[in-house]
Amino acid sequence: MSQKKCIFADLIYVELIKRIMNMTTFSGKTRLESDLIGEKQIPVEALYGVQTLRGVENFPISKFKLKDYPAFIRGLAYTKLGAAVANHAQGLLTDEQFAAIKQACEELLEGKWHDMFPVDMIQGGAGTTTNMNANEVIANRALQIMGHQPGEYMYCSPNDHVNCSQSTNDAYPAAIHMGLYATHLEFMKHYELLIASFEKKAAEFKNVLKMGRTQLEDAVPMTLGQTFGAFASILRDEVKHLNEAAEEFLTVNMGATAIGTGICSEPGYSELCVKAMAEATGWKVVLAEDLVAATSDTSCMVGYSSVLRRIATKLNKICNDLRLLGSGPKCGLHELELPARQPGSSIMPGKVNPVIPEVMNQICYKVIGNDLCVAMCNEAAQMELNAMEPTMAQCCFESTEIMMNGFDVLRMYCIDGIQPDAERCRNYITGSIGIVTALNPIIGYKNSTKIAKEALATGRGVYDLVLEHGILTKEELDTILSPENMIKPVKLDIKPRR
Repeated sequence: MSQKKCIFADLIYVELIKRIMNMTTFSGKTRLESDLIGEKQIPVEALYGVQTLRGVENFPISKFKLKDYPAFIRGLAYTKLGAAVANHAQGLLTDEQFAAIKQACEELLEGKWHDMFPVDMIQGGAGTTTNMNANEVIANRALQIMGHQPGEYMYCSPNDHVNCSQSTNDAYPAAIHMGLYATHLEFMKHYELLIASFEKKAAEFKNVLKMGRTQLEDAVPMTLGQTFGAFASILRDEVKHLNEAAEEFLTVNMGATAIGTGICSEPGYSELCVKAMAEATGWKVVLAEDLVAATSDTSCMVGYSSVLRRIATKLNKICNDLRLLGSGPKCGLHELELPARQPGSSIMPGKVNPVIPEVMNQICYKVIGNDLCVAMCNEAAQMELNAMEPTMAQCCFESTEIMMNGFDVLRMYCIDGIQPDAERCRNYITGSIGIVTALNPIIGYKNSTKIAKEALATGRGVYDLVLEHGILTKEELDTILSPENMIKPVKLDIKPRR
């Protein structure tokens, strides 16, 4: 490598270290820590340690930092708390160590010290960097609680005490499970609000007649309320699937340690740990039946991500429909008036675009892409472990986060403010040959065909032609085309004149 290239690489490294040091306010003073690779200077105020710093240096990959995923950090805290309870019960932690570790975990659950998790979510090592980041933060905070300085690991060690009876290969996936289940509970709140918004509009628009369409061609009349009711129904159908998929997160492999055999843990540890996790979370956390299988199997993330993909495909269709129904205002369908959120062009005065459905479309595409990534990472498991879990976790956390944000934006800035153009909807019906289908049981196929052909040939409306030919009176025609008779099976005692 040339001297110029070496200098450039050194500058990149220096800039990287600057970014690391600026993640929080440090005095510039350092402490010396070491691991099997060697020694490193750590900011004296940092609760993380040498292995976290190595991970930050090794994986400057993305802007997805662990500190930005509080549910995951809480998942790590639940996992480490459960392990500490079990280890204390088995005499592997002193009362002082246990009390300090417990308090440190509880502080993480309260949202404290999350800025001490600077590692990238996307990392090699099957999550070891993340696990050690948690171990070091908890150990160093425990040391402070015990009256010692960070780095004085002879009193409370990240490996020997916080990580006691664990491996990354059980603690890391268990933390992912806890974090994703907590995220799911929050996700459902936003999802239910969106569904309720569609249901509210369904009731509001129950008497607004519009033309239904198949293959973008005129079909038969319906109400705008039925359209929005259908939107709500297809989304509500996924609630069951979401909850069923999320239930799998409550099965953990704690005590599996490295590959599922439980080496380095004591008999009974798994049961004690999982019981403590269940008590701490209030959830029905259970131990996997086969720990070897559970240690390499990451399909629960595949299952949940696939339901998110199903929702994304449905919402994408709904948003496309909203854009079509709101198109215009003069040269499109414009059966709906979507709320105007911002000017739509830098050159075309008066143009307003459907920006909220558009952004939801893009969120859906991102979620669908993340699902493909999750599936590929799951398939990449080898032997007794899946080393691709970090990217699977990042994709699942990202998908749920952007969907929750999208749900709220779509609901507040679009659905809640939609208004119908009832007159335009009615004009489409009276001017369409589609209403011939509604008239067919009354006037017969022959009359229906004649009217339809004339309407197509002349461009005149079916409504006017039926009256002109004297097939039905205006009163009879209006009865057939009334909202209550157009949207469900009915039997009308009306006889055509011809």
